[in-house]
Amino acid sequence: MIRPALLVALALCAPAVVHAEAIALTGATVHTVSGPTLENATVVMQDGKIVAVGSNAQVPAGATVVSCAGKHVYPGFIDANSVLGLVEVGSVRGTVDNAEAGDINPNIRAQVQINPESELIPVVRYNGITSALVIPRGGTLSGSSGLIHLDGWTHEDMTIAAPVGLHIQWPNMTPARNPFNPQAEEDQKKARDESLRKLRDAFDDARAYQKALAAEGKSGIPRHDRDVKWDAMIHALNGEIPVMFHARRLNQIRAALKFADQQGLKRIVLVGGDDADLMLDELKERNIAVIAGPTLELPNRSWEAYDKPMALPGKLAAAGIPFCLSNGGSTDNSAANGRNLPYQAGMAAAYGLPKDEALKSITLYPARLLGVGDKLGSIETGKVADLMVTNGDPLEITTTVEQVYISGKPVSMQTRQTRLFHKYDQRPRKAKTLTQTSHKGGGAGSGTSGAATESGGGGGSR
Repeated sequence: MIRPALLVALALCAPAVVHAEAIALTGATVHTVSGPTLENATVVMQDGKIVAVGSNAQVPAGATVVSCAGKHVYPGFIDANSVLGLVEVGSVRGTVDNAEAGDINPNIRAQVQINPESELIPVVRYNGITSALVIPRGGTLSGSSGLIHLDGWTHEDMTIAAPVGLHIQWPNMTPARNPFNPQAEEDQKKARDESLRKLRDAFDDARAYQKALAAEGKSGIPRHDRDVKWDAMIHALNGEIPVMFHARRLNQIRAALKFADQQGLKRIVLVGGDDADLMLDELKERNIAVIAGPTLELPNRSWEAYDKPMALPGKLAAAGIPFCLSNGGSTDNSAANGRNLPYQAGMAAAYGLPKDEALKSITLYPARLLGVGDKLGSIETGKVADLMVTNGDPLEITTTVEQVYISGKPVSMQTRQTRLFHKYDQRPRKAKTLTQTSHKGGGAGSGTSGAATESGGGGGSR
């Protein structure tokens, strides 16, 4: 668990204003995730928290009652690997704030770079995702991540917990051999070795800095100037937050774990871990958690089984390895596709992950892995009221999320797409006329005889 001193005050979980008025969702099938599914049950929310759950839950006087008969209530989904709010248009550099220049940037805090007005946030929220771990990706030592709510006026409003983890983008251990990579193999090896040298030096410098701070106040020891770069690493060095290694290939994972052993790192999380299925016993023995995903993709190696990404979550669960699913977060376009998170879990369920585990993999499991399992991830009294109302199973693409609540507040279900749909659905249209056309030889079998056409040849004014 992350130490309470490192968590942002729970009051920040509520975007802007906490509403004292109670809201009761009645008559629903409530999927608590941490316990049994409750039929014809009620969920009461007040002051941003869940205050009552159950078939006999009492509705406070004056509460707003929302009938959910025939509907389902689920906890909000958590994307544990995202650049949402950090990237708007991947091809426009000015809208990309997830990568700073330089290799060593431990002082970067992803959550303060969030754009609360991102058009992508309502789109992701529309599909039941209520919070996300936003991650920096620049250089080798990228900085720290923050867990945010997908609603709020400022990043302070949105932040749930920070820092959550210190992120290392482990370099490729084997040079890429393809015509699209202009770097020669020898140059790639030199770049890899230089990145690893800088990483080792950064940890050595941070430890020296930590030692110097600890010595202050002793006889003859002068005061040292604070350095935000090395200050940011102390939480990870002390084991208060995990070091999150972004490593996909087996040789990357093994090299990262060797580095962790050399540095004496106490808490490790593997992000990505495409080849984690090749070392399940070691990961289990070392109690290393994995943030897996995405599953909606094919393997990169031509000789691998087509279902390798889809089957990985099921293998992690069967091996007893702590894990959760994410939407990827490795590319800029993952922000725009963040709405697909429940379908990542649905695909994992189709390839060996038990259905209840698939739901937990994007609710309770990421909450626990990120240190907020006592606040998010399930429908329990005392937890933050992040909920969704649906007309079916949200892991199925045919299901509609009808309403989302974040910290007990109903959020707008409008997105840029819905606004454009309604705008053009209501566009002025010219009157239609029937034009009889007769063609020589035309008759009952003619496709043009008596056809209805729209005057103007286009169907709408511009």
